[in-house]
Amino acid sequence: MPNSKLFRIGYGIIILLVIIFLSTKVDFIFRPLQVFFTTLFFPFLISGVLYYLFRPVVFYLHEKKVPKVLSIVLIYSLFAGLVTLGVFMIGPELQQQFNSLINNFPQLTEKLKEKVIALQQNEWFSRFEENEYVTLENISNYVRDYFNSNVADFGKRISGILEVVTSIITIIVTVPFIVFYLLKDSEGASNNVLKYLPYFQAKEARKIFKDMDSALSSYIQGQAVVCILVGVMMYIGYLIIGIEYSLILAFVAMFTNVIPFIGPFIAIVPALIIGFIDSPFMALKVMIVAVIVQQIDGNITSPYIMGKRLDIHPLTIILILLVAGSLGGLLGMILAVPFYAVMKVIISHTYRLYRLNKDQKEEIIKID
Repeated sequence: MPNSKLFRIGYGIIILLVIIFLSTKVDFIFRPLQVFFTTLFFPFLISGVLYYLFRPVVFYLHEKKVPKVLSIVLIYSLFAGLVTLGVFMIGPELQQQFNSLINNFPQLTEKLKEKVIALQQNEWFSRFEENEYVTLENISNYVRDYFNSNVADFGKRISGILEVVTSIITIIVTVPFIVFYLLKDSEGASNNVLKYLPYFQAKEARKIFKDMDSALSSYIQGQAVVCILVGVMMYIGYLIIGIEYSLILAFVAMFTNVIPFIGPFIAIVPALIIGFIDSPFMALKVMIVAVIVQQIDGNITSPYIMGKRLDIHPLTIILILLVAGSLGGLLGMILAVPFYAVMKVIISHTYRLYRLNKDQKEEIIKID
């Protein structure tokens, strides 16, 4: 049996995978781990995002000789004030549009079907009739049945709403405390890990932590600003063209813009449907607004705010999103790019340390 270093690594990987596979067959081992992970994942995810958004302000106040605890209290008060102001300014209009959308949903689906059938009778779309399985009527019926079935399933599983509400309450209660201690002891966790390492390893580990922190903070802070700007621009554009549910559609555009490249295409779908229900010309105006906003974002806001901080090729991002979407759905697509950035930092530093150790060993051999 081969005994080279490469084969020993392969044996170790195989043994590890066998252990993991056998452990998954023992439910009392992995079930608590699964519950533990699912319970803490979202609170710590949201806390991490807020931590990177609040940290620059807290550090700025701390540099101005404001105690860190007082700085955190001030940023909490400012954030609570902004949220309250947003609720009073945007809340009533958002609630009105959301209630109108829920109440008019059956009528909207029927209007969409009528519009599609009318469009189907146009000679320009007659080529779709060559295949009886690919017709606009069949597509519209599929879309309508899909939404109706999901609404029906949601009604059958109404008891799950209580679990969702409980999770939201848990997040609301726990996240402020987690963010508070992250801001207060931001360097304590890394220092506690580093103190158990030898000097050289601690020095290299500190570089890795610093680069990981820089990559995450740059991405989260820049992406938050870009998403808000995109949402505002889309809302202004929707108001100009006079489309219904403009505020809801702007929020959809803002949140989906978190997903690079693919997010804007996801956001435009509901806006095009609402616009098409009104008139084909309205759908065209929606497309024009989306193109203008994406041109401004792609050529001005994103390059200026985000720059090339992550140094990831666009094709690489698209491939990452395709794989992450297949594995983890929408959440996987949201987390894919920052996760890749962190792993890129870790792998690059690991390879650098490997090369450094290898070069040192070769020098020692030459000396001997």
